[in-house]
Amino acid sequence: MFAKDIGIDLGTANVLIHVKGQGIVLNEPSVVAIDKSANKVLAVGEEARRMVGRTPGNIVAIRPLKDGVIADFDVTETMLKHFIDKLNVKGLLSKPRILICCPTNITSVEQKAIREAAEKSGGKNVYLEEEPKVAAIGAGMDIFQPSGNMVVDIGGGTTDIAVLSMGDIVTSSSIKMAGDKFDNEILQYIKREYKLLIGERTAENIKINIGTVFTGSRNEEMDIRGRDMVSGLPRTITVNSIEIEKALRESVTVIVHAAKNVLEKTPPELSADIIDRGVILTGGGALLHGIDQLLAEEIKVPVLVSENPMDSVAIGTGVMLENIDKISRKRLV
Repeated sequence: MFAKDIGIDLGTANVLIHVKGQGIVLNEPSVVAIDKSANKVLAVGEEARRMVGRTPGNIVAIRPLKDGVIADFDVTETMLKHFIDKLNVKGLLSKPRILICCPTNITSVEQKAIREAAEKSGGKNVYLEEEPKVAAIGAGMDIFQPSGNMVVDIGGGTTDIAVLSMGDIVTSSSIKMAGDKFDNEILQYIKREYKLLIGERTAENIKINIGTVFTGSRNEEMDIRGRDMVSGLPRTITVNSIEIEKALRESVTVIVHAAKNVLEKTPPELSADIIDRGVILTGGGALLHGIDQLLAEEIKVPVLVSENPMDSVAIGTGVMLENIDKISRKRLV
């Protein structure tokens, strides 16, 4: 029984694992619940996510990744080990090779931390690949031709923007503005406008159900509950899409500017290809209502959302696992 090669999309919000020959076999939130008094792990993944904001004082639900990089090394290692053990991919005498994705502009120290966490959780050889490149492959783009492809990967912690040609990144940018920041903007807006405290889960539900970033493209309402900052008692209010667009406007502008900057640094021949082919949006943030329309209007290039934006990186790792022997020859050091 040999070990199976696995690809990991180690995201700030979710961890997706692709096992060679089996497809995506795991998709769980990057959350670990720890009992501080006994110093032991209580739950990992979906079970731990349900505890966020709802635990007694001695139990904390930790998200060990922040802005696409490891914020808590030990907890990340515990989480990865839990997921890999759950999948039963280790052989009797061998360990799996792991392909893991990271944002484009992380430091060598951060890269080393990701690699070490994967090795300690049971990997034999660990390969790192840049997220937008893998996302582009997962979205079905042929990045190995001498023509320009542009991908905008909006995750939980980072947004990675890249122009690719000949199988590599030509120009790129990675900014710490993504899904988590959107949730926080909504949370702060409700606090400021209504003097109501809500949790991260509620903010995310608002974003998914009635949020938009393109003026006038959605007009829906939603009742939300929280704690009144004045009386301290529970209270229900109604918010609408127009307000959420206003709350998210500033954050989304940062992504638009980053996309423009990458296009400005792109060689003219590749820019011409991008006008023909359009820009592909991947990552969970690509599902944010109106983001494709807004980007298309601002950068004057067609913008398309990939077929499975949440899974693009994990699907891409699967394609790269098929060619892992080639990757291992030009291994990232």
